[in-house]
Amino acid sequence: MRLSDFDFDLPDDLIALRPASPRETARLLVVRPGEGLEDLTVGDLPGLLRAGDALVFNDTRVIPARLDGRREARAEGGGDGHAVAVEATLHKRLSPNRWSAFMRPGKRLKAGDRVRFGASDDRACEGAALDATVTAKGEGGEVELAFDLSGPDLDMAINTRGHMPLPPYIAAKRPEDEQDRSDYQTVYAREDGSVAAPTAGLHFTPDLLARLAAAGVSQHFVTLHVGAGTFLPVKVDDVADHRMHPEYGEVSAGTAAALNAVRAAGGRIVCVGTTSLRLLESATGEDGVTQPWAGETAIFITPGYRFRAADLLMTNFHLPKSTLFMLVSAFSGYGTMKAAYAHAIATGYRFYSYGDSSLLWRAD
Repeated sequence: MRLSDFDFDLPDDLIALRPASPRETARLLVVRPGEGLEDLTVGDLPGLLRAGDALVFNDTRVIPARLDGRREARAEGGGDGHAVAVEATLHKRLSPNRWSAFMRPGKRLKAGDRVRFGASDDRACEGAALDATVTAKGEGGEVELAFDLSGPDLDMAINTRGHMPLPPYIAAKRPEDEQDRSDYQTVYAREDGSVAAPTAGLHFTPDLLARLAAAGVSQHFVTLHVGAGTFLPVKVDDVADHRMHPEYGEVSAGTAAALNAVRAAGGRIVCVGTTSLRLLESATGEDGVTQPWAGETAIFITPGYRFRAADLLMTNFHLPKSTLFMLVSAFSGYGTMKAAYAHAIATGYRFYSYGDSSLLWRAD
């Protein structure tokens, strides 16, 4: 299929800049292929599921991965001789003191450059410094940073100096603030490592989770650390030529066994978010059995893919020409999702990370 097949006109004012409050009051578009659409709210979810179903959540925790800094002036003969303002978005940890990051402006950096992040005028407390050396440079502004700090000390400094990595569609309209520290985090997040939130999970509250449990819907957790590559646009005309950035994930033996038992008993697997779906599909064989799994996945799901693990998918509304709109088109059908998105736009659903949600049944 062509990239243009997944394009649609999205009014700019439908990209949400703040989440619904309370979280579960967000709108929920129910999409049953062949049966039409239903407009509800996320708080109605317990009535849409049945006892014996299983919800699968991604428990990754977003770190404040965006760092503002300056490239130090180069020594004589080493270049322009001037300090340059830079911005880094960390997206993959390589070792206790090394991260791969997307840098802006990436073209102004080269291996050996020193970068000082955060306030740097007061050097009285060296323990507060967050300095790094560019050790390698890739394509598209991607670099490898070796920090002077390591392990927990580096984690603490990033948490202190970093900003929540809001998607560019939000960050272009307003600055990140303290409210985003809680808004851009699920209530069940526990495994540090993501630079983007698994946004379908942002709609859940402790009360909603309790009501789902009371309805007999079990809850299970997997971990997929979402990378900054999720924000990168598709740049090829033939979608088959696109390559996803690898992301690290884990499915524990206990979770795999529990989900296999749910399926054997006739229950449905309901993935909360495309991240949990992509991870489960990576861990599930053609026989439909989910195995314990740990490693990187670069699975790219487009129409024609045969799903192995998920029966339903709860997910937010995605942007035109994005890999995630391709995924939902594969899950519920291309024509179904084009119609669903046309309805969502016409009736004012809010899109993207802080927007409304949908509950999708898998097409036969």
